[in-house]
Amino acid sequence: MMFEDFVVGQEWTTSGRTVTEADIVGFAGLSGDFNALHVDSEYARSTPFGERIAHGLLGLAMATGLASRAGFMEGSVEAFLSLEWKFRAPIRIGDTIRAALRVAGTRPMGDTGGLVMLDVTVLNQRNETVQRGQWTVLVKRRPPQG
Repeated sequence: MMFEDFVVGQEWTTSGRTVTEADIVGFAGLSGDFNALHVDSEYARSTPFGERIAHGLLGLAMATGLASRAGFMEGSVEAFLSLEWKFRAPIRIGDTIRAALRVAGTRPMGDTGGLVMLDVTVLNQRNETVQRGQWTVLVKRRPPQG
């Protein structure tokens, strides 16, 4: 989709993805975040969560991946410019998450692109909101005709 195709109120829901122990261990290695809450089962049992949970930023990273695989941003999003994000509930090993996205606003930026503001909610298999926020992306415009 090009900038001109985005309409305020337009919505998409991505496919789901189940969060695995391998995802958490891999993200710990990639990010260097080996907080015991994510990698130490004994410690995690003593926390209010009662078990290991995914890194908050792993959930955000998975949401961006799910959105990109949904197809509506493919080939047109030039940059991810900003985000505001809230971590509402834990993502647990075995949870299946999906992202619901809604166009909150658009703003042309010259002849070649425009800003698209997306309200994004990450939901688990129980339809509970685990993360939410707003992304602003720069999207290509169609070339002028003529």
